[in-house]
Amino acid sequence: MINKLLEISFRKDGGHSPLYLQLESEIIQLICRGILKPGQALPSSRELAQSLGLNRKTVVATYEELDAQGWVETRERSGVYVSSHLPDTSARAINQNGKKLIRNWQPAYPMVKRPSDGATRTNSDMELNAAGAPPPLYKIDDGFPDPRIAPIEQLVREYRRFGKNHFANRFLTYGPEQGSYRLRVELAKFLNRTRGMQVTEKEILITKGTQMAIYLTTQLLIRPGDTVFVPEPGYLDANQTFKLAGANLEYVPVDKEGMDVDSIEQLCKTKVPQMIYIIPHHHRPTTVTLSAERRMRLMDLAHKYGFALLEDDYDFDYHFTSNPLLPLASLDTGGHIIYVGSFCKSIAPGIRIGFMVAPEVVINEAAAIRKLIDRQGEQLLEEATAELLSAGDISRHIKKSHKVYQERLENTCRLLREQLGEYLTFEKPNGGLAIWAAYRKNISASAVALNAGKLGLKISDGRNYFFQPNVSMPHDFIRIGYCSLDETEMASAIDIWKQALTTFAVK
Repeated sequence: MINKLLEISFRKDGGHSPLYLQLESEIIQLICRGILKPGQALPSSRELAQSLGLNRKTVVATYEELDAQGWVETRERSGVYVSSHLPDTSARAINQNGKKLIRNWQPAYPMVKRPSDGATRTNSDMELNAAGAPPPLYKIDDGFPDPRIAPIEQLVREYRRFGKNHFANRFLTYGPEQGSYRLRVELAKFLNRTRGMQVTEKEILITKGTQMAIYLTTQLLIRPGDTVFVPEPGYLDANQTFKLAGANLEYVPVDKEGMDVDSIEQLCKTKVPQMIYIIPHHHRPTTVTLSAERRMRLMDLAHKYGFALLEDDYDFDYHFTSNPLLPLASLDTGGHIIYVGSFCKSIAPGIRIGFMVAPEVVINEAAAIRKLIDRQGEQLLEEATAELLSAGDISRHIKKSHKVYQERLENTCRLLREQLGEYLTFEKPNGGLAIWAAYRKNISASAVALNAGKLGLKISDGRNYFFQPNVSMPHDFIRIGYCSLDETEMASAIDIWKQALTTFAVK
């Protein structure tokens, strides 16, 4: 059995742990697998060092650490032995090549099966392209901002300033579950000024992005068997969150004026929902905006039937044909709406600052749930963000990026019409960070994505938009994010896309 110990190999490059820790881990594994048994003598430090090509001090350090942890025992004038106090386990099988077992990456315990919407979830908001393909040259995403123009320098400046100040220690300990008090105050001012809301810091919970706010709302309102109305097409992550809580989903069609309120009214006559999830401004994925008339009727239905409205306003700031329509929450006088949003689209997805706006009693309950899963946010980041809001840096960035993205939208629409007009149809959106397009008949979105991946372009494969079981769509749709690539990059990406389309697979 000692031969197994002498066969240990090591990784000596800088990306791995120190040699003594690698040796320590290997010896512990041999003990746990029953290859080294309790009371068995180990080679002397000199012998083991020579056999493994290590410095003797490395082996001595390993034996000392194993002794301190109770894996081995050092007997005076005798040597080092596997601890006699350890249980004797039968040697576990090794593979047919006689090599040591590697970690089993499959769990040995049962897991609760998550509910499915009938859609196949991919690795991210994006799609799976060609297996084994090299990293893409370009990526047309789902509608993300360009982090290269984000005010990161200002954010880092404030982060460091708060971190170095004499009062930094109070931001490095536990703080309020609701989030930084100053950020909530500044955010209330920002929302009241830009969205016509009338809220105070007591009605705001800081979250890590919109998705956390959706999850917390679901935990507050939804119990197994409750009904939730959702848009179709819609947002996969929200649907999965509702189903995870045991909700039954009713799918409401979306047209050019947004979610069909006539359908909502008809559905309410047979089953009143506990909640309706709605993206009234730049609906995801179609980018349409809920009309004023439908907004008023939806608010009337909420008052009549007493259901909650979860308003997801994930990219309010980017509307190009007029001023953004004010949120439903700005019209709410009956306490029906929980409003969620974030700075992930206006600054960068990695800046995980989101918010939930609701009556104070709801916020307090949501904060209690948030404490169980994340305790609180990062106070230094929240304080730095509050400073950017107060100083106007975020407003200036939004104004600057608004111009940049509007130019990129015009450029992308022109390229799509000129280069891909024979392959897909679309209408230029009034706002949002993406374009909703449909491939023409017999073009498979998944086949095109596969071909594009081989050529160096990552694009949507058309999944994760529609969720109604047994309903076939007449076209393969695709959501085209246009903000994260500049004009030159987008031209190159669309050129690759066109190459992929010339060899698309027919369904």
